[in-house]
Amino acid sequence: MFGFKKKEKVKKYDVFEGIVSKAQSSGARIVLPEGDDPRVVEAAEKAALLNICKVIIIGNKEVLETKFSKKALSNIEIVEISSEGKRVEMYARTLYELRKAKGMTEEQAIELVKDPMYYATMMLHAEDADGIVAGAVYESADVMRPAFQIIKTSPDISKVSSAFIMEVPEGKPYGENGLMVFADCAVNIDPTDQELAEIGVLSARLAKSICDITPRVAFLSYSSKGDPDNPEEKIQKVKRAFKIARRMDSSIIMDGELQADSAIVPSVAEKKCKGSVLGGRANVLVFPDLNAGNIGYKLVQRIAGVKAVGPILQGLRKPINDLSRGTVADEIVLVMAITALQSKASIKGE
Repeated sequence: MFGFKKKEKVKKYDVFEGIVSKAQSSGARIVLPEGDDPRVVEAAEKAALLNICKVIIIGNKEVLETKFSKKALSNIEIVEISSEGKRVEMYARTLYELRKAKGMTEEQAIELVKDPMYYATMMLHAEDADGIVAGAVYESADVMRPAFQIIKTSPDISKVSSAFIMEVPEGKPYGENGLMVFADCAVNIDPTDQELAEIGVLSARLAKSICDITPRVAFLSYSSKGDPDNPEEKIQKVKRAFKIARRMDSSIIMDGELQADSAIVPSVAEKKCKGSVLGGRANVLVFPDLNAGNIGYKLVQRIAGVKAVGPILQGLRKPINDLSRGTVADEIVLVMAITALQSKASIKGE
């Protein structure tokens, strides 16, 4: 995906290239804790050469220095934890202060900081880095545990959620600029109406800041503007979520509750929800629960040949993103670019 050929030689434009181009020269410092993995090493080389970010990779310095070209090394910092005595001590003291109320001892803090994932998270907390990309080796729980313990959620957000950026196949009329955002497909099993509203607002901001599209958010359900007095709680939750989201950010174009076809097909919207502000042109789809979201994105990915990148985590004070353990180097590069853009958006308060 991200070769180093000149653009005029590329036959087909990949819309994800736009995200990478936008991140170039971001200056963001992105940490890769899994420096022992060859996919991560390859991604570090590519990201450094593309100047997406300042790459910080954790691992054996002597070994890693032989893995990178001289040009890439000028944009890569290799951190070997065993050689970082003063910083380990400083991070351990901070971690102990953060977690002593939860029963953590000083000895436990020292041992945890020696773990690359915790070390990377402490770098982020100390503002020695701007974002983290991990999960090629670590399980999701091991990526998220230090994130929740140390970085925590943004002040106005009750729970971390996720979104997938979906690249629509060429020639299909859905989304905008070839992209759609699906949420939440990976984290929250059964979000409350408040949490669902937050997912909608955060996903809209992701669509704007990362994908450069004007967000048009649809809160999905199995009915489209049905009986307002329908007592079915699953429908009422979506209705409430839409109203809460509108109060949270009235500048976002959004509507709900809508069936999926009413949300993305204008001719269907004209029949089922005439007058909807979306007009059947939603580009951000908010699923009512994890069952619907996970099933929906995987079906679209496999049957329609849509490329899916994610889950991109939303709602943390600073960006940390979790990779699939089946990831490849180009996907890691793309997530690094997204993380770099998230770090800049969080600084601007977007």
